[in-house]
Amino acid sequence: MHRADRHPSRRTFLDVTGAVMAAGLTAGCTSSHSTPSDPHAPSPAAAPMPVAATGRHQAGITLPQPAQPHLLAVVADLGASVAPGPLLAELGQAIRTFTTGTDPRLLGLPPGDLTVTVGVGPRLVRTAGASLPGAADLPRFSRERFAPQARGGDLLMQICASDALLLPVVSAALLAQAGDRIRERWRQSGRRGTNVPVGNGRTAPRNPLGFIDGIVGPHTTAEQRRDLWLAGPPAVAGGTLAVLRRMELDLPRFAALSVAEQEAVFGRRRASGVPLSGGTVDSGPELGAKTPDGRYLVPADAHARRAHATVVGVGLMLRRSYSIDEPTPGLLFVSFQNDLRTFTATLAHMDTSDALLPFTTTTASATFLILPGFDGQHPLGSRLFG
Repeated sequence: MHRADRHPSRRTFLDVTGAVMAAGLTAGCTSSHSTPSDPHAPSPAAAPMPVAATGRHQAGITLPQPAQPHLLAVVADLGASVAPGPLLAELGQAIRTFTTGTDPRLLGLPPGDLTVTVGVGPRLVRTAGASLPGAADLPRFSRERFAPQARGGDLLMQICASDALLLPVVSAALLAQAGDRIRERWRQSGRRGTNVPVGNGRTAPRNPLGFIDGIVGPHTTAEQRRDLWLAGPPAVAGGTLAVLRRMELDLPRFAALSVAEQEAVFGRRRASGVPLSGGTVDSGPELGAKTPDGRYLVPADAHARRAHATVVGVGLMLRRSYSIDEPTPGLLFVSFQNDLRTFTATLAHMDTSDALLPFTTTTASATFLILPGFDGQHPLGSRLFG
């Protein structure tokens, strides 16, 4: 949703109001016989476990696992004379009170697994050091159609939770905390599909095109140390780099393809996620495997081949896709990596020949340095802007 103001949209208000009314109606229609001692009464859903806001890394990237189903990304600009250090420290303190449930601005809502992840854009990073990770802007790519406000930004607040009601409440409080020191640039809400097993005890959701998303990534501690977290310099160690891309999807045209044609676009089976070259859902595609008549089992322009880290010659990126309804049906793509080239080289390689790209148009884009973790002694952003 492309907005310049800080007020929740009418759609957001109606969605939240409808959820509150539905909850109230459900409570009001509960039978008096459905008591906790009734063995036939449905068991209440387990409350999501809280996620600590403090630590070496910010929450909302690898924790919780799996990621929460609801996201709201708010991108804003700082005023020209605003010092980022004090603002970030204030935001970090507010995030701690939100996630511990001690902030009255939560309006009595339990925080559950709420996370708020904060990043700073290239302009702010360059004020701390032109050679720092995160100082480079994203280049332009094909199939982009941006409104003036939908590229870049100084500040990212990624708010995630299992309870969708928390997102507008927390974003409104954080924007009020910042006041006129920031101006909202654009925002986007999204949701993840139902998680399905993908092996090794992990799960992943389906994307709006019906395919399992996020099978490949830096999932082990060693892979995350190598490809996800920044090791230095000290001012950014423990952080990472994020890329956000909002895309329109041509869902009717994709749906008109046969299942076999859809699978050729992705290079995986739609139902199971198994590569077209065989194996299991979590096994990598055998890119050299061919049919008896010499055709690649994973087509030359399949997304699984064109975006393959080994083919591109880059590290792994932690990828998440969220289904969106506004401003048009599509998805919000979010990736985390410790080298921006992991994303830019991959997309450049896809640009030359990827069967998925013709179904997409990017309408908003930004990159951010996700700040290292913080605690009571080291406020958010203090190592970079202290």
